[in-house]
Amino acid sequence: MIPASYFHQGLPYDDFLAKHGSDLDRRKWAAVYDVCELTDAQTALIGGFVREMRVLCFAGAWCGDCVQQCPILRRIEQASDKITVRYIDRDASEELKGIMSICGAARVPQVAFFSEEDFFVGHYGDRTLARYRQMADQLAGAACGSGIVTADDPVQAAVIQEWINEFERTQLMLRTSARLREKHGD
Repeated sequence: MIPASYFHQGLPYDDFLAKHGSDLDRRKWAAVYDVCELTDAQTALIGGFVREMRVLCFAGAWCGDCVQQCPILRRIEQASDKITVRYIDRDASEELKGIMSICGAARVPQVAFFSEEDFFVGHYGDRTLARYRQMADQLAGAACGSGIVTADDPVQAAVIQEWINEFERTQLMLRTSARLREKHGD
């Protein structure tokens, strides 16, 4: 289980990039942010969330997979005042790197979801199913993507939806929690 204390050590999106990213990293993240937009339906769904969600993103500003996915997390966060995402550098803590190990490595990006009271709710990452399917089809190239994304990339659109699905799944877990329903009287 991932301790919520790491969420409180994390940085907001822009602060994370300012501290850990180079000028080139920041330009890559900005380019992806500019082309990854949520649909009206996705924005309405996320905007309707009623439970606070704290999300820790374990990332590397230099990582192509983070370049492709972290701007999506930023768009999701901006669509709801109930979502707070904090970023922590993959190399900031050896303990966290061990906890977040996938397949024997410190793979990024990964997220950990927490309730408003800092209870661990779930974990997701490092790539979505659509991206893994694309990689399996190609089975060539570098292990970490270049970060190049275009506005009409059908895989990126699927990745956005898969991230939204995970946020919705977590929101529904929080929304239907007997403990939180009692606390909020709903």
